[in-house]
Amino acid sequence: MKQLAKLLLWQILLQQIPADASNPDSVVVSVLNISATLGSQAVLPCKSYRMVWTQDRLNDRQRVVHWDVYSKYYGDNKMERLCDMYSAGDQRVYSSYNRGRIFMPQNAFTDGNFSLVIKDVAESDEGTYSCNLHHHYCHLYETVKIQLDITKKAEDANEYWDGEKPVIVALEGSTVMLPCVNRNHIWTERHSEEEQQVVHWDRQPPGVPHDRADRLIDLYASGERRSYGPLFIRQKMNVTDTAFALGDFSLRISELESADEGTYSCHLHHHYCGLHERRIYQVSVTEPVRETKVVNLTTHNVAPAIDPNVVRGHNVINVIIPESRVHFFQQLGYILATLLLFIVFLIIVVLITRKRRQRGYEYNVKKHGEKDVNLKEFTVDTTDLTQYKSEDIRLDYKNNILKEKAEQARSFPAKNIDLDKDFRKEYCK
Repeated sequence: MKQLAKLLLWQILLQQIPADASNPDSVVVSVLNISATLGSQAVLPCKSYRMVWTQDRLNDRQRVVHWDVYSKYYGDNKMERLCDMYSAGDQRVYSSYNRGRIFMPQNAFTDGNFSLVIKDVAESDEGTYSCNLHHHYCHLYETVKIQLDITKKAEDANEYWDGEKPVIVALEGSTVMLPCVNRNHIWTERHSEEEQQVVHWDRQPPGVPHDRADRLIDLYASGERRSYGPLFIRQKMNVTDTAFALGDFSLRISELESADEGTYSCHLHHHYCGLHERRIYQVSVTEPVRETKVVNLTTHNVAPAIDPNVVRGHNVINVIIPESRVHFFQQLGYILATLLLFIVFLIIVVLITRKRRQRGYEYNVKKHGEKDVNLKEFTVDTTDLTQYKSEDIRLDYKNNILKEKAEQARSFPAKNIDLDKDFRKEYCK
């Protein structure tokens, strides 16, 4: 009864349940927001390498169990492979010393009992043993460790838990069994995996709950594909044919429209491996951004190349000038404007001056020092001048030169003196 209780306790401790196997509902692993422009193509990434279809064509060599031991008996502290066995093959023992002495049950992959039996144990068998289960198809790896100690006294034989692993103290020369039990269906059965591996995409329009989502695509590892909805939706939304070969189940939506907005879900179900995942994508469609042309003034008479992909709307030309050059042009404009004003003022002054010179000086001869001047008050007797002009002046000169000069002076005609003009000059001064 005591041995049966220990065996049940070890089965509870050692049995491993894969993730999500007890919960068939999908687990949300990611939520992404995807925004794309109107008319473009959107890609909703959904990848999982655990869903890659790698059907075994070599007698189901995807499930394997092997026993290793870490021993300090020889002082080298090394890990040694003892034996291994595939689900569709015979077990293999590596050391000739252990052949016939250690073995696993032949129906291990049917019964789920992978325990190791060691006959005639010796001190060299002491160490830490590990039972390793690998499922390459489902990407599952499980390890169970057991400590084996050898004693020469029968009363010291015992089994206990040290907090990390079970410890078995066995009597030297006896037969001991190191337990490793896992009866999960993944290790004990080989179902038709391609019938239990499925991927499907759902879409929820804005305001629609998850339980009323529309089914878009169903994909099966066997190659079957089902598309739902109108024809134009089936043509614009698709998944590549190599999805299960690459593990890429991304949904591609071509020629996006405003009606394509909503919540998309990628469901990954691998019933054989116990995988149930869901990825959620919030898709929004935006208007394309109109690109504006920028003219670079530093180019020398070179027109910019025309981009055929640019959406042509209103012709808008933005001239970008560096800040330092703008400041220089502002200062130069101020200087030129000031100089131009000065030149205009100088021209006006010169024109006014020339005009006044041509018209002569305007004055009022009657006004000088607030006194009226009457020219009649000045009397000039010119009778004496005419007498002197008519008379011949006879003088004696010391030499001929003085005489010639005097004769030339008398030969000049009489000078008319305009007194009014002389008075005007005096008043103007």
